[in-house]
Amino acid sequence: MKLVNLIKVAFSALLRNKGRAFLTMLGIVIGIASVIAMVSIGQSSSQSVSEQLSTMGSNMILIMPGKQMRGGVSMGVSNSKSLTMDDVTELKAKSHYIESVSPSVSSGGQLVYGTNNHPGNVQGVSPVYLTIRKYELKQGVMFNDDDVRVASKVCIVGKTVTDKLFPDGENPLGKMIRFGNVPFRIIGVLEPKGRNQMGQDQDDIVLAPYTTVQKRILAITHINMIFASAKSEEVSESAATEATQIIRENHELTGTTENDFEVRTQEELLSMMNSVTSMLTILLAAIASISLFVGGIGIMNIMYVTVTERTKEIGLRMAIGAKNRDILLQFLFESIILSLLGGVIGIVLGLLLSYSASTMLGWPFIMSEFAVIGSFLVCAATGVFFGWYPAKRAAQLDPITAIRYE
Repeated sequence: MKLVNLIKVAFSALLRNKGRAFLTMLGIVIGIASVIAMVSIGQSSSQSVSEQLSTMGSNMILIMPGKQMRGGVSMGVSNSKSLTMDDVTELKAKSHYIESVSPSVSSGGQLVYGTNNHPGNVQGVSPVYLTIRKYELKQGVMFNDDDVRVASKVCIVGKTVTDKLFPDGENPLGKMIRFGNVPFRIIGVLEPKGRNQMGQDQDDIVLAPYTTVQKRILAITHINMIFASAKSEEVSESAATEATQIIRENHELTGTTENDFEVRTQEELLSMMNSVTSMLTILLAAIASISLFVGGIGIMNIMYVTVTERTKEIGLRMAIGAKNRDILLQFLFESIILSLLGGVIGIVLGLLLSYSASTMLGWPFIMSEFAVIGSFLVCAATGVFFGWYPAKRAAQLDPITAIRYE
């Protein structure tokens, strides 16, 4: 029998049991949709991470307090007081590759204006922080070095804060808001930046002179973090190495003594985030692949049932001249068609799911051609692998015994 005719016969047989065919495909549909969605969302997340980090400045360097170690195990960034303004001063004076440096201290609490309030953080920084982080002013001005020197009670706010504290659209410039017991006068509003790759709202921000936060809110002398920018992206690694050496000397760390601080470049942050994203994508895709395997087993089981139900039909076809090869190919095509149809539906569903997720999260939608083509080939292989044994069993039936089967 011609190949085209065998495919037509296989389609006809499947159409006689549409409900069973759909339920059989369901495992394949779920498996393929899950894999496509996970891979696409993972790539969208990685792209979003790259874009978000680039908005922070490709030449930005982050200096944090050292890690806590317990029994040789890192417990993450500590509340260490290892960073001080002396470190900032030394970096400014000695570094050849660093252009700007800003200390950072922050405090969480309640922001209040009239009867409106909003839980948030006040972050104390220096005036160059906007340049380092690539923030832009929409209204007003940035506080200056004189404000830092006298610890002025002035602040810059993001769009989310203005929306929460001034829901009626009132101009926030010049208004007094309160953070705890400290009043702040708003002198500037930032341009919106949206959410970052972790879903955090970058517009939910209040910036004040770091001295104000240190003295009037926290009553501390150390700083939580240092933001710096290299003179160019090309010298970022050199700037990070230089910063490490300068702070080690300032902290009097010699020889093999471990650093009590950490220095991270944008390249390192991007690599770390992409590594985590890739691992999660692989893990979730592997879990989703289990559905594909279960779907393949479902196809094999249904094909076994189909062979049993159509034993008499197989005997009649053999009696009128059908060869073992024809019977084998017919049932094999039925298995492959089920798997491929399930794969096509799964691919479309997976792309729709990933598009919806990317849109909701504000990530760029990326269609992985490799995942789509790979899924299609895997479906074909699944149909062949799980359909081969039932098809072979059908082809090996004895025609006389098959005709007598009831």
